[in-house]
Amino acid sequence: MTAKRAFDVAGGLVLLLALAPLIAWAALSVALGGSGPVLRRRTVAGLAGRPFTMLTFRTRSPLAALPLLLHVLTGRMSLVGPCPLTPGHRECAGEGRRRLSVRPGVTGPWQISGRSELPWEERELLDLHYVDHHWLGMDLLILARTLPAVRRRRTARLA
Repeated sequence: MTAKRAFDVAGGLVLLLALAPLIAWAALSVALGGSGPVLRRRTVAGLAGRPFTMLTFRTRSPLAALPLLLHVLTGRMSLVGPCPLTPGHRECAGEGRRRLSVRPGVTGPWQISGRSELPWEERELLDLHYVDHHWLGMDLLILARTLPAVRRRRTARLA
């Protein structure tokens, strides 16, 4: 087991246990908030391009990502990595195929750098830079910057 995978398992387990009440509350609020399934399913490309079904809560809030911690524990995702994309996405072909050499992340450079406001080309460059240069210190820095980045976007939407 690599240091990154060990960090993912330990960090994912700690986060899952610490956030269990919030996960239960989010699931309940989604279930009570309307009809339809609590979880949204989407097929994404994992390590080496192997497809898997990614689960998120059916909500537009940052809480939607909480079920991704289960994928971290099972080894389908990492806490930090490239943005998860569908297997046929153009960023998973050609030069972008390098992104499939690591697990997709719950967060990553794309998350702390503007996420949906970024042009596709810039997001692809951030992901490929991460793939080529990632190390545990970079992962820790990205994790530390994720919550403030999510809060900034949430505050900007409410203003």
